[in-house]
Amino acid sequence: MKVIGLAGWSGAGKTTLLTRLIPYFISKGLRVSVIKHAHHEFDVDIPGKDSWVHRQSGAAEVLVSSARRWALMHELRGASEPEIPELLAKMSRVDLVLIEGFKREPHRKIEVYRAANGKPPLFPDDPEIVGIASDAKLETGLPTVHLDDIAAVAALMQASAIGIADVLTRHATGT
Repeated sequence: MKVIGLAGWSGAGKTTLLTRLIPYFISKGLRVSVIKHAHHEFDVDIPGKDSWVHRQSGAAEVLVSSARRWALMHELRGASEPEIPELLAKMSRVDLVLIEGFKREPHRKIEVYRAANGKPPLFPDDPEIVGIASDAKLETGLPTVHLDDIAAVAALMQASAIGIADVLTRHATGT
């Protein structure tokens, strides 16, 4: 299982890019999963539905299952936010795990940079950024591809992805 992240400021287009990359990787025969970081309180459950009521009642976890999918909601109830290694341990084995967000975590990342966002690039301050997908020309020695060149972005991500054991080591050592 290989892992690579996409990092960038809000509004840079990470999610849009992922929605184009996932079908591309699948068309190449890869099984792909995503870990997405949310900065705000979020809910995938609908208030008033049974699973929501169970969580609101204090359940630590609620697993909802049907003939089409299952979802597990785990309430932290004041515990620390889990780090990448703990989240990866919960994932089923696939060929490639794409991590969206977690820009401060020590795993390899491709920066998604959009000039119109008006924010500075992350790469000068983050040694874990190993490439850039952008709509702008940037002064850097890092490999840079255009945001709309999905094949090039996918190739950069695959070339930069590392094994899960390496990700765990980086997190354990902070490098």
